[in-house]
Amino acid sequence: MRIPLPPVPLPEQFVELSREYDAGTREAAEPRNAATVVLMRPGVDGAPEVYLLRRHVTMDFAGGMCVFPGGGVDPRDHDAEVAWAGPPPTEWAARLGADEDVARALVCAAVRETFEESGVLLAGESADTVVADTTGAEWEADREALVSRELSMTEFLKRRGLVLRTDLLGTWAGWLTPVFEPKRYRTWFFVALLPEGQRTRDVSTESSEVVWLPALEAADSADRGSLAMLPPTYLTCLEVGQHPTVDAVVAAASDRTVEMFTPTVEALGEGWTLSMPDDLRSLVAARRA
Repeated sequence: MRIPLPPVPLPEQFVELSREYDAGTREAAEPRNAATVVLMRPGVDGAPEVYLLRRHVTMDFAGGMCVFPGGGVDPRDHDAEVAWAGPPPTEWAARLGADEDVARALVCAAVRETFEESGVLLAGESADTVVADTTGAEWEADREALVSRELSMTEFLKRRGLVLRTDLLGTWAGWLTPVFEPKRYRTWFFVALLPEGQRTRDVSTESSEVVWLPALEAADSADRGSLAMLPPTYLTCLEVGQHPTVDAVVAAASDRTVEMFTPTVEALGEGWTLSMPDDLRSLVAARRA
């Protein structure tokens, strides 16, 4: 089911479902932890461009929607032996509002999923280097082995003599799927710059196409209906697009901490809509004025 962009009125079916969960006559699905990365590069005017994948319409979650690279945490992402550089898991735990084990897994999943879905690898041979090119056949074989779970991130990094460059990630937001969705995710949003020398590749088996777009243009396209997005993706594009440069986005992310937000049904005139974080309401209102 497609959830309209805020603050578009919700179909009555969502409202009725929400009431049933509120009344306790339905039990919400248990959410799975997930990580997604807003991969950015500077546009022609220096403003942030974001990398979006359009998921196959047959996917059972967010089918046909444009999303950032990301996915669910794999049990092996919790491996404490993973090669690590940058802020320690204890610091990430404070930023992400999670315990240390979950924070480590989320950061690992963010790097792994970005590589799996875009070919971009936030890792290097040391704490101050980053892989310059991941387009060769051997890199592709390793990427596919990660996707199939034949290879864990810990094993992959060890084989390559690499460390996670966790300092290349910034903290952005947290969204928990509404209670009335049959498949739910507790998703932490990160931001990251496209490393110099690397380039994205259309490699994800879950997407039908990929595109780089200025963040505000992506939000405009969603408003026009030419791009389908779930509210968290739309609002993230809108918020990222308020910054004049990618460096400004990274700077804004440096002192952010995550408070997980769950959209709920709220009144909209004579109808209903999904709620959004209070600090984003003014951005949306300005576009609707």
